[in-house]
Amino acid sequence: MPLADFPRYPLLFGPSPIHPLDRLTTHLGGARIWAKREDCNSGLAYGGNKTRKLEYIVPDVLASGADTLVSIGGYQSNHTRQVAAVAAKLGLGARLVQEKWVDWPDAVNDKVGNILLSRIMGADVRLDPAGFDIGIRESWEEAMDEVRAAGGTPYGIPAGASEHPLGGLGFAGWAEEVAQQEEQLGVFFDTIVVCTVTGSTHAGMIAGFAGQDRPRRVLGIDASATLDKTRAQVERIARHTAELIGLGRELREDEITVLEGWAGDRYGIPVRSTLDAIRLSGSLEGMIIDPVYEGKSMAGLIDLVRDGEIGRDSNVLYAHLGGQPALNAYAGAFA
Repeated sequence: MPLADFPRYPLLFGPSPIHPLDRLTTHLGGARIWAKREDCNSGLAYGGNKTRKLEYIVPDVLASGADTLVSIGGYQSNHTRQVAAVAAKLGLGARLVQEKWVDWPDAVNDKVGNILLSRIMGADVRLDPAGFDIGIRESWEEAMDEVRAAGGTPYGIPAGASEHPLGGLGFAGWAEEVAQQEEQLGVFFDTIVVCTVTGSTHAGMIAGFAGQDRPRRVLGIDASATLDKTRAQVERIARHTAELIGLGRELREDEITVLEGWAGDRYGIPVRSTLDAIRLSGSLEGMIIDPVYEGKSMAGLIDLVRDGEIGRDSNVLYAHLGGQPALNAYAGAFA
């Protein structure tokens, strides 16, 4: 059915802002670069891309009669922080499984940033030694069993909300929002650059833009370092979301693009290009990006523009998905 017919619980201020990155554009000497700021999208604990996804999941939560949201991520998960914020707003409990997805040496990695905010918001945060994986996690299912055993009614939200059946709808809506903002700005963004890991942000964009029938590329920059798995998940979620919103055709292979080269060897570990991109974005634009997601997608954008893979005549929209709270847990990288 059309996206507008899906129930949605408002969590955002409204459309997230779009603005030009003029100094970065001049510095790179190529395509004109703009940013759409999901880090400024909500008053709930700094917002971010997952808050947009949760707008379409909350109605199902409320209909279910659940009293506890159960979710999972790494120690510095942006997603679990946003789940904790939504739980607080709804008056629900939050049970968060925080796995050791990143082997990072900063001693405060499990005490500051996103995990600190989740604790401040009253979430029941449990650390787990398990490593990184984008799939459904046993520890998450065990956490739901524990809530039931204690007499509660859990509602499970998988990592990044990506494997949730409604997980792609938020960014299908983002694609519609971009089209409306293009009319207001008098610009057409022929290239979208977005970080992709668990996949539903990128997948939702693909499904949403596919219904607009305009010559636009959506370039996912892999930050998972598990490229094949991530691409398969993006494709699966994109096809499911396209069917949900009644696209009426199969997605083409050329609409699903996940690019490698900037993730490094392991998820969550910033490499030289990540840190360079963070410093460049900060020093030229005062725009703060993080070492797990945006630092890697910005590094990809920089190289694609410099190398001419994105042409000089392009208008590029960089999707800033949030995540800056994690910077506090990576202070050693900037010492």
